[in-house]
Amino acid sequence: MTESGLIIVDKPADWTSHDVVGKMRRIAGTRRVGHAGTLDPMATGVLVIGVEKATRLLGHLALTEKVYEATIRLGVTTNTDDAEGEVTATFPTDSVTPEAVRKGIEALTGRIMQVPPQVSAIKVNGERAYKRARAGEEVELAARPVTVHDFDVAAIDGPEIRATIRCSSGTYIRALARDLGAALGVGGHLTALRRNRVGPYDLSLARTIDELAADCVVLPIAEAVSAAFPRRDVGADEARIISHGGRLPSAGLGAGPIGVFGPEGELLALVEEQGRSAKPLAVFVG
Repeated sequence: MTESGLIIVDKPADWTSHDVVGKMRRIAGTRRVGHAGTLDPMATGVLVIGVEKATRLLGHLALTEKVYEATIRLGVTTNTDDAEGEVTATFPTDSVTPEAVRKGIEALTGRIMQVPPQVSAIKVNGERAYKRARAGEEVELAARPVTVHDFDVAAIDGPEIRATIRCSSGTYIRALARDLGAALGVGGHLTALRRNRVGPYDLSLARTIDELAADCVVLPIAEAVSAAFPRRDVGADEARIISHGGRLPSAGLGAGPIGVFGPEGELLALVEEQGRSAKPLAVFVG
């Protein structure tokens, strides 16, 4: 059985994130496997997999910023906002200028309100939006605040735009493609997507499924936490308190999560600071 830690997978196209989890359960020899941040089947790139105790990190890692390479096709809309859906309308794009594209992108950069795609995992009255949409229902989804830190155009080739996007958790790149096309009056959808980074974990750490089947490289849980979160080292007395789920005095490291490490450098817990105390989010010993 594989040790607790993270496995950084370079997800292949046409695999769901659940497919990858199923494969990694067999490779790692354990059912205690999960992922941080779903990638659509069409997308490739960094998928962070947690094994054993590291599955308790995944909800926190899913909230970190992400970086994507995206290809957007103007002039065509689909019912999923990407190339996997059915075409719903086409428009000529001859009048769209590079300057108009850049202005449209500028409006989609920074703190914005974004309506998720109808075919998404957002829950509406307890049911996934994609299930209702695929049943033919018109799904009304509320706009949500997201942050697009960078939306950098690499190339504009006719109706095709290639860009690198750095954004907050919860940002739908499909929705950016849809909204850019709508702002330009010609529609648009996403034709390719590759995730280059999730938090501190990038493609340089990622391995393909075949590579992992031959050599299952695991980033140990202590290293994974040190890379992703602020670190706090404590002595034996505080280590004993946090190991039993107790609170520590705040260290002024921010809201968190914060990784707490014992005298031997062992990972003890993740905490969040609330006023004068640091409350455990997850304890990894005991």
